[in-house]
Amino acid sequence: MTISDAQQGESGNPPDYNPNPAPINLTIPPEMTGLRLDQALQQLLPDYSRSRLQTWIKDKRVTLDGECVASKQTVWAGSKVRVEPELHPSETPFSAEDIALEIMYEDDALLVVNKPAGLVVHPGSGNWQGTLLNALLYHAPQLACIPRAGIVHRLDKDTSGLLVVAKTLTSQTDLVRQLQARSVKRDYLAVVQGLVSGDGKVDAPLGRHPSQRVKMAIVHNGKAAVTHYTVLEHFDRHTLIRCSLETGRTHQIRVHMQSIGHPLVGDPVYGGRPLNLPPLLSDVVKHLGRQALHAERLGLIHPVSGEAMEWQVELPQDMADLLKVLRNE
Repeated sequence: MTISDAQQGESGNPPDYNPNPAPINLTIPPEMTGLRLDQALQQLLPDYSRSRLQTWIKDKRVTLDGECVASKQTVWAGSKVRVEPELHPSETPFSAEDIALEIMYEDDALLVVNKPAGLVVHPGSGNWQGTLLNALLYHAPQLACIPRAGIVHRLDKDTSGLLVVAKTLTSQTDLVRQLQARSVKRDYLAVVQGLVSGDGKVDAPLGRHPSQRVKMAIVHNGKAAVTHYTVLEHFDRHTLIRCSLETGRTHQIRVHMQSIGHPLVGDPVYGGRPLNLPPLLSDVVKHLGRQALHAERLGLIHPVSGEAMEWQVELPQDMADLLKVLRNE
């Protein structure tokens, strides 16, 4: 995104921005007589997938001789087709949205937010609006000029805690280099199943699960991933640990802790669902509704001043309630 502040309207897009292309008017050629409408359009508009064309037909964005018809409608030579294309959300500029942010620190170079559980960081499949990126564009419209609105690292949707955002290209470049150099300090609090015997490290490469593409897994040709963990408190059947990241791979802590037999409590993807828990504890875990993981501490070198900076936030209420019940179990 390279839109200047002066060009932007309230939505973060240029005032005269038209999100969708102009209508397309077509005439069915003789050689396509007898085809289904979607088959004919697939040949006439090869830049668009058949599934997208079928969606437009279903949404009444396509007319055949002035009428809305089904995808299976037979077409004849000379028939007039009008298509009103609609861009996919991934093809349109991200919009600014008035979403509350808990800002822990902000200056001209960066800001640090305490992300709540349930907030997606970056728009993507199934979550094109209502994300942290949309909120950032509303809070600081100049971020439309920065790739990914200044986001340099992410947290899972259902992980809470600290996240840093660059407000200038220079700061973004510097923070990315710090992350690559593994000099950014990122500590997480997690409640895991079972009794972790002692402090340790998991050094195992991560990549997409070979058969379940929504999951990550330890794979021999994956990206290097290192998680250090420290035992903070033992409970009857659970352990509170602090995880420190050398790397920041997708689902890193969740996969690494599962790999050593200690999945995060409440994790619906990596086996942290409660088993035979007392009623009160079972209710609290159910209310948690997410993996018990919180980005508690963030440390970095300020990209302009060179000062070492660090922030720390308390556990959100849902994880605090979980610990309270565990301590009284």
